Amino acid sequence: MVYVETGIVFPKWNEDENSKYRFRNKRSEVRITSRDDITVGVRSLQNSNNVENNSSYIAYNNVPMGATHFQGRLFITMPRRRVGIPSTLNYIDMIKDGNNPSPKLHAYPNFDTNDINSISQSNSQSLVSVYRTTTDLCQRLWFIDTGMLEYPNNHTQVKRPSIWIIDLKTDAVIKRFEIQPQIVESGRGLASITIDVRAQQCNKAFAYVPDLVSNQLYVYSLETDRIWTFRHNYFNFDPISGDLSIGGQTFRWNDGIFSTTLGAIQRNGYRDVYFHPMASTNEFVVSSSILQNETNAARSDHGRDFRILGNRGINKQSTMHEYDERTGIIFYDEIHRNGVGCWNTRKPFSAENHGTVAQDEARMIYPSDLTIDDNGTIWVMTNSMPLFIYSTLDSNTFNFRVWKQNVYEAAKNTICA
Repeated sequence: MVYVETGIVFPKWNEDENSKYRFRNKRSEVRITSRDDITVGVRSLQNSNNVENNSSYIAYNNVPMGATHFQGRLFITMPRRRVGIPSTLNYIDMIKDGNNPSPKLHAYPNFDTNDINSISQSNSQSLVSVYRTTTDLCQRLWFIDTGMLEYPNNHTQVKRPSIWIIDLKTDAVIKRFEIQPQIVESGRGLASITIDVRAQQCNKAFAYVPDLVSNQLYVYSLETDRIWTFRHNYFNFDPISGDLSIGGQTFRWNDGIFSTTLGAIQRNGYRDVYFHPMASTNEFVVSSSILQNETNAARSDHGRDFRILGNRGINKQSTMHEYDERTGIIFYDEIHRNGVGCWNTRKPFSAENHGTVAQDEARMIYPSDLTIDDNGTIWVMTNSMPLFIYSTLDSNTFNFRVWKQNVYEAAKNTICA
């Protein structure tokens, strides 16, 4: 895969001189912990209208998480897990800055929507924190605003988590759906979203939203403006697969259902929905016909609706994955192997039928996102997240990279071809 080494540059922003970050001693640590432990619980802004913000921009704290390409714009997300992040949803103008090793990030859809100083419970048009984005056939950008500031030891649920839809032709927000507290208590586990929609039926879209903390799967219907919850043991993490060693850091994560992706349209008009917990090497599947029927969510026994496909193999834990309809291949991030893997859906799901597209223990540390655009180009974000959490990033080198490759080239010379 080819890549663009990226630094983080916000136009017209300079680091706050009053809040310079201090580098910790660079060392390899052993910590057995879950991802950014909450040690004091989640605070809610019930009696406050504004968010306390000690610094407008701290370069070190801006770690990109998601990457989605659409017609010359590469959308980059910056979840607010530390202070000093001016904009959580951004884009790179690939025409102007595509060859720049440190491309500029432009707030999307504008800076006012991302401005942390405008965040409050009463302002529904402001964004708090976004992990990943996706686009659909109707040229719309979808994402979850978790509504939470995940500052260490100070997790604050500023507002209710919400589903956003933006028209990419006009950059106008066309929908914001607030997720009710009876569905999800906090937004901490809402890190991805997948859209199921047919061409010419844009108003009948469904969104599948995994909750990696509560181990649940939410289904949202745009047509009815309703959301419902599925629960299943297959959404839980595998305790055998939770011990990780990435970038010299050893730790334990318990992330449950993390990613969903859609297979080919079948004769009955529905699709297979593939999913997996991140702390697992297993892959599972359920028909979209099951998920799109709200009454099915109330059943206590789902019978054989949810099925296990098989195991990818040792150390093949994955964050994001996506099915490519051109090749019939599912490409997926491999966090433990620091690379990208693949499986051809026409072959049995077994370890022997999983291939390696790319792997680099030095430059591909922690692939956090993988998307495929309309042109058949795979986009992968690697962001060295375990080093950021448990050690120290080296500010003298590139820590974040966006990789891209055509789906056919990616599969070439692998078992997936």
